[in-house]
Amino acid sequence: MDELIPKFEALGLTAEKAKETANNKKLAPTLDSLITATGQTTFSKNTGMLLYKLAAKVTKEKSPHAEYIAKAIASERLASDEQVSAATKFCAKNDPAENEQAFDDACGVGVVVGDAEVAAQVKSVLDSIKDTLLSERYRAQGRALGKVKSAPGLRWADSGKVKGAFDAQIQALLGPKDERDDPASVKKAAKKAAPKAESAKSNEPRKWEPASLESMFAEGEISRLHKAGENPQIKPELMAEHLRATGGQVITRFPPEPNGFLHIGHAKAINVNFGYAKTHGGVCNLRYDDTNPEAEEQEYVDSILEIVRWLGFEPAQVLYSSDYFQQLYELAVRLIERGLAYVCHCTGEQIKEQRGGEDKRGPRFACAHRERPIAESLAEFQKMKEGRYAANEATLRMKMDLEDNNTQMWDLVAYRIMFKHHHRTGDTWCIYPTYDFTHCLCDSFENITHSLCTKEFFLSRQSYYWLCDAVEVYKPVQWEYSRLNVTNTLLSKRKIQALKTAGHITSLDDPRLYTLPALRRRGVPPQAINAFVRELGVTTSDTVIEVGRLENHIRGALNECAPRIMAAIHPLRVVLENLPESHFEELDVPYNPRDDSFGSRRVPFTRTLYIDRSDFRDVDSPDYFRLAPNKTVGLNSLAHPITCTGVRHAADGSISEVLCRYENEGSAPKPKSYIQWVADCPQRGSPVRIDEVRIYNQLFKSSSADEGSMKDVDPNSLEVVRGAVADVGLWDSIKRYAATAVGKKELGEHHVENLRFQFMRIGYFALDKDTELPLGAIEANKIEDAKLIMNRVVTLKEDSKKEA
Repeated sequence: MDELIPKFEALGLTAEKAKETANNKKLAPTLDSLITATGQTTFSKNTGMLLYKLAAKVTKEKSPHAEYIAKAIASERLASDEQVSAATKFCAKNDPAENEQAFDDACGVGVVVGDAEVAAQVKSVLDSIKDTLLSERYRAQGRALGKVKSAPGLRWADSGKVKGAFDAQIQALLGPKDERDDPASVKKAAKKAAPKAESAKSNEPRKWEPASLESMFAEGEISRLHKAGENPQIKPELMAEHLRATGGQVITRFPPEPNGFLHIGHAKAINVNFGYAKTHGGVCNLRYDDTNPEAEEQEYVDSILEIVRWLGFEPAQVLYSSDYFQQLYELAVRLIERGLAYVCHCTGEQIKEQRGGEDKRGPRFACAHRERPIAESLAEFQKMKEGRYAANEATLRMKMDLEDNNTQMWDLVAYRIMFKHHHRTGDTWCIYPTYDFTHCLCDSFENITHSLCTKEFFLSRQSYYWLCDAVEVYKPVQWEYSRLNVTNTLLSKRKIQALKTAGHITSLDDPRLYTLPALRRRGVPPQAINAFVRELGVTTSDTVIEVGRLENHIRGALNECAPRIMAAIHPLRVVLENLPESHFEELDVPYNPRDDSFGSRRVPFTRTLYIDRSDFRDVDSPDYFRLAPNKTVGLNSLAHPITCTGVRHAADGSISEVLCRYENEGSAPKPKSYIQWVADCPQRGSPVRIDEVRIYNQLFKSSSADEGSMKDVDPNSLEVVRGAVADVGLWDSIKRYAATAVGKKELGEHHVENLRFQFMRIGYFALDKDTELPLGAIEANKIEDAKLIMNRVVTLKEDSKKEA
């Protein structure tokens, strides 16, 4: 390869880059052939870079006219990245030599956009967004440049001239940058301009504005994916048949393996696949990848469909890879008949050695069975199908390319023997296709236009295309995006099972986990999960997202749907000594003071109350503003405050009762804080007693959950509290929900997690599935026949003055 280095240096590559390219077994021959096709030995820097980029993106199979494009670059008919991209797209469907004028028109050959035209086009775009620019100034510069670059009239313009005209016009419009363009200064000015009284008193959270589904696909590479019908095929008739079947409609699929519960990462995949199809007027199938009967269970099949629907999506079809077992088998036979597959009797260890050993860096070599006669492999494959070999005694491997640098081209296994009962096909088969064989072919059978998957399948793209072409079936396009990684989460099925075995979690849907059934059980609304993944968009960059961002969306969603309830997790009895024993009032208390649509409930007020134990101290301090001896505090929704006059202690020294005065006569100090309370009024069903409150915290002490996570489990991640109380609105809300058609159906199916509440000043809570809530008890208003168990969904936003 040393003779190629001077050739590559002539393109403008550095000596180091030229040597690296010469050692690239895939890129080097392609680039060499393109250089030879030009008939030149010297190149300008721009021409050299365009030839290099062309070689990096084309193959002879996919781009039979690559040499024509190379000549066009060398002659400077094509002089920009945009023109070369247009050329490769044109040549995927057309022979440029047959219609050079059409090629020139499609690629902008000869189009010259003069300086005056560039300036006019830039001005037109900036005028259309002038108000935004004047308001946001240089903070909107990046978005404005993006709009300019995408202007149709500037497609073939010199990018340097476009940028120069843009910079000049932006400066003329906005002037030089000043303090208005400094984010810190803008934030400081906004804070200064805000009314002091409002900022001091208002604790209303910022309105939750989740990103739309369409916004996921509005920017980045995913916004520029091919249209249905534009993906090249090994035979033109395959595309013609595909378009007859689909009418050019976008078709995607969500293909989970039913061997465990879906997790937060799958929520992104669901939104990407169903969302892309919906945004482009298409459909999405749910296809179970059920090719491994050892791990699949009906419980997971049912759960997956339920979760997809819970997130708000409906599959166009519910399909299974096992639907295609006969077709897959027939294509395996076809592959053998074409000399592109063989039956192998090597052990797993032997195959690993053939593929370069444990680290895949050793020498690679073919197995002894690779060149066996076609007839022999057909006979051996028939024996495999008939069950005449034991498990692991034989596999069917694809004859790919052991010299390729891509590990996914190293003779992958297509079929293996498994004497296991399949949940759908029973014992009909004892050979089962692998993912690498099944996935692309099922996509083909279903006429998938966009096979969207996460980046760990990037190397599989080449084998995906290889197999479709090898058996000459319609070939979808695979495109990869980054998977969702979230701090404080453990998503591995194996590790989650280990946590359960070790007793760190109670079940596989333990609310401390980030499987979707666990999040649902905890009480997380599906719209919060969707908003979280949509906000992140669809990119190819690997990032780890703070779990706090998800929690903010949970708070935002719950703030809009959860009624406000007064509750005491650790109740402390308060007696208002200056009121008579028979004192009774009834107040109309709104479920959401800022939204009348929530309605209200009638709450009793009596001589005896309960407050949360955290709202009282028997030793006061100057920086403490809640209840303490001789201190006054307000009670939510009541006209008058209370003042602590005494404390009673139990035999063990703990506080058993707080004595107070209700300040309903004369003047009283203005309270500096207000607390929630619950009346002791059995005749009005108050308090509502909660059998159990489960306070969930992060399962792991650190944000990184990895192999060492067992040692990092927080033993205090779950606190179980018994004896909590709430006001009558809790039971009233349950009854109101049960009276609706949706509520009756959901409670009939025991989806009690839909009953979510904000316990004022404490957090958001939802009923757990361990709750006993018969519809008969609700309809008969017999709360004593119910058993209420509540999960904390998420804390309220941190308040730095909460302990004050």
